[in-house]
Amino acid sequence: MNSRPQTFGQTNFSNARLGDKRRTQRLVRVADLMSRRPGGTLPQKLNDPKDLKAFYRLMNREEVTHEAILASHRQATWSKINHTSGPVLILHDATELDFSTHRSLADDLGQIGNGNRRGYIVQNSLAVHPKTRQVLGLCNQVLHHRATVPKNETIAQKRKRESRESRLWLRGAGPLASSKKLIDICDQGADTFEFLEYELQSGRRFVIRAAYDRGITIGHGDEAGGETDYLRTYAAKLPEVGRWTLSVTSKVERKGPKKKGKKKTVKRVARDAEMAVSFAPVQIKPPGKKNGEHGNAPLPVWVIRVWEVNPPPGQERLEWFLITNEPVLDFGDAYRVVGWYECRWIVEEYHKGMKTGCSIESPQFTCEDRLQPAIALISVVTLTLLKMRDASRRADAKKRKATEIICDDYVAVLSAWRHRQIKRDWSIHDFFYALARLGGHQNRKSDHAPGWQTIWRGWNDLQAMVCGVDAMSTVK
Repeated sequence: MNSRPQTFGQTNFSNARLGDKRRTQRLVRVADLMSRRPGGTLPQKLNDPKDLKAFYRLMNREEVTHEAILASHRQATWSKINHTSGPVLILHDATELDFSTHRSLADDLGQIGNGNRRGYIVQNSLAVHPKTRQVLGLCNQVLHHRATVPKNETIAQKRKRESRESRLWLRGAGPLASSKKLIDICDQGADTFEFLEYELQSGRRFVIRAAYDRGITIGHGDEAGGETDYLRTYAAKLPEVGRWTLSVTSKVERKGPKKKGKKKTVKRVARDAEMAVSFAPVQIKPPGKKNGEHGNAPLPVWVIRVWEVNPPPGQERLEWFLITNEPVLDFGDAYRVVGWYECRWIVEEYHKGMKTGCSIESPQFTCEDRLQPAIALISVVTLTLLKMRDASRRADAKKRKATEIICDDYVAVLSAWRHRQIKRDWSIHDFFYALARLGGHQNRKSDHAPGWQTIWRGWNDLQAMVCGVDAMSTVK
């Protein structure tokens, strides 16, 4: 007889060490309840008063810390990584969590935004499969307090200060294994000589988007002839080695000028962009002024330039300059590395899920020691939103029954809404596209696959429908 598959809570928290197995069991139950209803405030996530009170009691235990909750999930994530064939991407990025309304925590939390708000800078390290783009879990999460820095702080003092924000990249990547299987993916914030040197010595591979036009020596080893240039300037002169078409989604964002001035709204139109790529081996020179703790040896890397050949009129050209230690010898190598970096948007999607989808800034704890474990728990629960989308995009989505991963009641209610009759044999594809339809997705040929926001809206409505059916079943 086959054993029943583990629940979300069991998979992620059954090994949590909280000083008492009953606390671990309570954590597992709370995680299962939250995964079924991830959106809204804590009373909405845990709509039974008994469950909500039990959650508050759990968070009030001194044994229940951010690290204790995250450690069990990390163990589950590493198990998935170890059982994954091929490379695994570790997407590193930071987001701000705003708890300015928590007056009792005003003196404990750090500055965020322009300095008028209070909260955490949260550095997340998210494991993702590069081919399927399936999220495996969190490898690390750092809750950072932005320090109040004296105006007369010297460069030497800043370099040694433990709370320096540029150290977040090292703190986030520090616990990771030294393995070529892992590929660290970072945006421009990680472009410091200190972190680049650390990554080269880490035993892992990496791709970092270049932010600065650093001084370089062209070539590696015996091929280096001593010719010098600047990283981005040199890369912009390299001949292209190939092209491909990239499907670009529409986007609206606020961008600030490079120097002074007001932010402006930039609208990106959806299009199929023709992209070109070039690459070259270079050695990055150490900076003349040390802002971090590092050596003086040059760093042998490859630079890759990716750019849009003919952007539409009025549209900003897509262009990236990437730094990597992955050997790039031909177009295939360059295209593979660019593909790894393109997965970076998943961690941004995850951050939206934390704040918009799971309302991680809504808990009203008055003590930081109780707020932090709640952040860890909700951060893991957020993964359920991405898991829904991932399951609908797998190759076997039309063959696997939806009831393998979704409760039978949910399949029954959603199929009845969609087809006016219960279809318990629905596939995962059937379920999730109906869920997306409930969330507003039209499933037209020109439409992209439903994203997490659409899935979450549908899931939220489905939760209400299931609750209504449950309520009616109690009426005699």
